[in-house]
This record gives sequence, structure tokens and C-alpha cells, in this order.
Amino acid sequence: MKKEVIMPKIGLDMDEGTILTWYKKVGDPVKKGEVLLEIETDKATTDVESAVDGTLVEIVEEEDETVDIGETIAWIEVDE
Repeated sequence: MKKEVIMPKIGLDMDEGTILTWYKKVGDPVKKGEVLLEIETDKATTDVESAVDGTLVEIVEEEDETVDIGETIAWIEVDE
């Protein structure tokens, strides 16, 4: 089963975030709580962690792209 990774809402005034760095690449295993990528908002830079154990199977939004909150940025195939 695939689980989407969405652009999180970090602050009350946040409408979008920019992907700075992907720390994982397609095919990499990921663990719950492991950092997947770094994003930047108008006020801060923060890491986004995986919510599940699995394998990163697709990166939808690349580095330097600005994405609205709630939009899908990647997919993880969940370990059963």
C-alpha cells in the first residue's frame, strides 16, 4: 500500500513551502521518524520526517519547487 507524503503546515500563516533538499532518493528505505527532506517557509527552515516505515517510491516535487500545503510531494510504499 502506498502512503502519500504531503507538504506540512508548519506555522499558522503558512500557505506554501519550498523544498530545499531531499535527503532520500527513490528506492531508499525509510523508517518512521526518519528525515526525508528539508523545507523552507517564509519564516523558518525545517525537516520533514516519514510517518511510516517503507520505501520511497516516487518524488513528485523536486528541490527548489514551491508547493502549497497539503499537496502531495512524494509516495512511500508501506512495509506490511
